[in-house]
Amino acid sequence: MSIANIDRDTALRIALAARTLPDVDLGTLIDVLNERLGPPLDLDKLARITVTDLKTGIGSLDGEEDGEDFGGRTGLEPIKLAVRVLWGETAEDDNLPTPAPYADGDMPGSIRVAVASNSADNLDGHFGSCLRYLIYQVSADDIRLVDLRSALEADYAEDKNGFRVGLIKDCQVMYVVSIGGPAAAKVNRAEIWPMKKIEGGKAIEVLAEVQNAMAGTPPPWLAKILGVSHEQRLKFYDGKADKDDDAEHAA
Repeated sequence: MSIANIDRDTALRIALAARTLPDVDLGTLIDVLNERLGPPLDLDKLARITVTDLKTGIGSLDGEEDGEDFGGRTGLEPIKLAVRVLWGETAEDDNLPTPAPYADGDMPGSIRVAVASNSADNLDGHFGSCLRYLIYQVSADDIRLVDLRSALEADYAEDKNGFRVGLIKDCQVMYVVSIGGPAAAKVNRAEIWPMKKIEGGKAIEVLAEVQNAMAGTPPPWLAKILGVSHEQRLKFYDGKADKDDDAEHAA
């Protein structure tokens, strides 16, 4: 059954639960829930799912549903969290940072940066599957979290990547741990510079690197975003900086 055949609130809750389950995609979770709860799925039915129901259904994928010490490819803790999400007990990370007030013009010379995140204030998300984007305003002397944008409804969109690009269309730069080629092309067409940092890390630490570059000699890609003239950018170019950028640039 497609997620489009389920009412919107139920679909969004299932989509969020699927993100807590490594190696279990959205379609598989819907199949498991239909098998355990019976179609059509709704919020009342989701509230009746148990850890045993879910672990047995997922365990059957590995042929381990009868094992007392079932861990499988997913593990018990993610299953417990998924059940809580399906019950509606939690829909977001309890440790999310709080955005600070911001108005246009507050930080002259700043740029807006989206950070793909699944938890707290971390860069730990893939472009096409992260739970949210942390939106930062970054200048040479300040880094300010200005918004949190949930990507959950992307699963309900016909063009999932297009929906995600729309979420961050006011940003000049985006940091992810991974992004596919077609998605990166869409991001580029929206005039957003995708940066891939496979190891991830604390968003503030990643952005501090951007801040340091802004305060010193920015690499050509950043200088262009900052509005530095072509002639001046040529002075910034030193070869090594460009090579380092190519290693990180996701496009």
